[in-house]
Amino acid sequence: MTSIDASLEPNSPGTPNPPDLAAMRLQLRRENRKLFARRFFASKSAVIGSALLLLVAVVSLLAPWLTGRDPYALDVVNRLKPPSSHSLFGTDNFGRDLLTRVVYGTRMSAEVGFAVAIASSLIGLVIGLYAGYVKWLDQILMRVMDGLFAFPAVLLAIAMMAALGPSVGNLIVCLTIVFVPSIARIVRSSALIAKEQTYIEAMHAVGASHNRIIWKHIMPSTLSPLIVQGSFIFAEAIIVEAALSFLGAGIPAPTPSLGNLLSDGKLFIYNSSWMTIFPGLALVVVVLAMNLFGDGLRDLLDPHARRAGKKR
Repeated sequence: MTSIDASLEPNSPGTPNPPDLAAMRLQLRRENRKLFARRFFASKSAVIGSALLLLVAVVSLLAPWLTGRDPYALDVVNRLKPPSSHSLFGTDNFGRDLLTRVVYGTRMSAEVGFAVAIASSLIGLVIGLYAGYVKWLDQILMRVMDGLFAFPAVLLAIAMMAALGPSVGNLIVCLTIVFVPSIARIVRSSALIAKEQTYIEAMHAVGASHNRIIWKHIMPSTLSPLIVQGSFIFAEAIIVEAALSFLGAGIPAPTPSLGNLLSDGKLFIYNSSWMTIFPGLALVVVVLAMNLFGDGLRDLLDPHARRAGKKR
């Protein structure tokens, strides 16, 4: 082997080795995760909201084992008993254990809120992406979204529930329709910004298909605002569900939900206030957890909001 050939070897002393791109990418991912973790734990809203959400998730998942009682079991002899060691939250007007009802009601409301947030985010993502990318579709889809957005959420949900009938499935469908316009408008605005970027023009120049451009190059830029808005819709869906159930147009009784529990307690609010206080506190905790978590996510994922917060 000649000296020239030896000097061209990767391991020769005089020639630096080429950089290991895989190792560099792995190191970059690790640094990004560490930076995200530091920002997350520096945000009080994110930490408190995550802790409360974890508590709600544990209560919801372990509901059958936390109380060990049937939420539908009647005990008329012990109706309207105040909180005691036997029943920590007291009993309702049918003698049912209120703690068990609150735990199962929190679980039901959280399931509805989660389902509505996921469904409305997926549908709104599709509508917003194509509305922001295809100009003639924008005029059609967004006018429909504006028409739905013009109605108050509770009023529109009541009207649709009256047409479909009270059930959990119908409630999820109605609330999904109610919250899709807000998701679609946010995704559309992000898609319009991404569509004008130089790399999108480059993709057009090399002949990339429209679906490839939409889903591989525009869609990732819309995920941050989509996730933040989805967390707020989770909380709003729980509030609207509670309002509909309180009015008798939501989840049918005797299925425990926070709205149904509040509706049951309104007739006994003066003599048996615990029937209203404990479900109300559970509703406050769940909604507060989601709002704090959403605020934390917004600060983490949106640098503009984070800088504005620092200026304030």
